Amino acid sequence: MDTPNNYKRVLLFGREFNKTFREPFKLLVKKIQSYQVECLIFEPFYKIIQSWFEEDQIVSFDGFFRHHGEIQAENTIMLSIGGDGTFLEAITLVRDLGIPVAGINSGRLGFLADISREDIPEAIDAIIRGDFEPEERALIRVESDQDLFGDFNFALNEITIHKRDDASMIKIHAWLNGSFLNTYWADGIIVATPTGSTAYSLSVGGPLVLPGTGNFILSPIAPHNLTVRPLVYQDGMTLKIRIEGRSGNVLVSADSRAVIIEDHIELIITRAPFTIITPQLHGYSFYQTLRNKLMWGVDKRN
Repeated sequence: MDTPNNYKRVLLFGREFNKTFREPFKLLVKKIQSYQVECLIFEPFYKIIQSWFEEDQIVSFDGFFRHHGEIQAENTIMLSIGGDGTFLEAITLVRDLGIPVAGINSGRLGFLADISREDIPEAIDAIIRGDFEPEERALIRVESDQDLFGDFNFALNEITIHKRDDASMIKIHAWLNGSFLNTYWADGIIVATPTGSTAYSLSVGGPLVLPGTGNFILSPIAPHNLTVRPLVYQDGMTLKIRIEGRSGNVLVSADSRAVIIEDHIELIITRAPFTIITPQLHGYSFYQTLRNKLMWGVDKRN
């Protein structure tokens, strides 16, 4: 995908962040303003930070946005200010608009929010100029005969089916492209994208999968049979799931959004028909993030 020489509109999305990030945030806004581009801010985010900058007349914005329908896609890029959870919220606004989303980390290094406060000036220069490689991230879609997640039934990290509270384990029947796969006796299952392979899926023993490899991961949560292991499958396949449980209902989540559904419902899980674009800045790499976040190489022998 080609990128423009210069983006003309920057969207700022975020949630409340630590006080130590106030000065880096001011620097970020002033850097954006130095390019004389239109800078819009997510209105609920602005209401949180407004009082922090009332005396600083230099920090100002050109307007607000509140939902997906108010966003103009042409020559626009979004900055997500926070951590990986904030980034996952940001994509619920961007959806299928094709707007690149860059993650500025206000705390610890993240897998999605991977731009540190120290790198803000150089990163903003590169982002607004379009001096990056656009990396497409696959999303996952869940469908059923019930309205689970409104008009955005997609996830960037994972779809999870989980038993509720202290209920006994559930039975999860699974089919791939119409062929029976297995009945999982477990606390639940996770269906993760490559992006989500470093999140919940990793914590239950799932493998790391590189972005763009065209695979999804099906990982059981606390399976009764320990020979049942995570499965990597081609993301063009259709996964059908039917659930049985004693409690009568289970929890289904798409990233950070969750709903309670009745068991015996049938879920269809497929790849979404669109992707999320993340800027891959020069000097940054997924491997570098893995080493830093997972502390690979922290060994006195290296």
